[in-house]
Amino acid sequence: MQRLKIVFSGPMGAGKTQAIASLSDIPVVSTEVKNTDLDAHDKILTTVGMDYGELTMEGGSSIGLYGTPGQQRFDFIWPILVQGALGVIILIDHSAADPIKDLTHYIETFSKIYQGRIVVGVSQIDKKPSREFDIYRQWQRDNNSNFPIFPVDMRNKDDVLLLVETVITALEQEG
Repeated sequence: MQRLKIVFSGPMGAGKTQAIASLSDIPVVSTEVKNTDLDAHDKILTTVGMDYGELTMEGGSSIGLYGTPGQQRFDFIWPILVQGALGVIILIDHSAADPIKDLTHYIETFSKIYQGRIVVGVSQIDKKPSREFDIYRQWQRDNNSNFPIFPVDMRNKDDVLLLVETVITALEQEG
């Protein structure tokens, strides 16, 4: 059985823990604790180490699903978690104060520490329907970027699976 690895990252509240829970065939191992940084986000719990789940694909391949903490003070673990990853899925909270700033930060950071496939999922669209999704496509044009980017609901297994399958498809096209 082949063992593979995909990393989920993004700012606090973007849905990393929920994405992994939506896909995982095992109970998610989580390092969530009470959020003491309520100025950054009003969620009750936050990841301080990593989240871990597993997804078994057709053919028996197992994918380890690793979620990074979203708070900047824990960014030292990001380069460790991306080692040997098939891809990185960056999740952006559409309802955040400045999702484009978040997108820019995560793309720039991961482009420096990881040279593989990056896919972007945009969550929480229902919380800010007045904000056009096209702001991400415009960001791509302005930054000459070509990362796959999708609107997703982290509670929906098929949405999250689309992100994983996009990483795998990119891998297959390269091979």
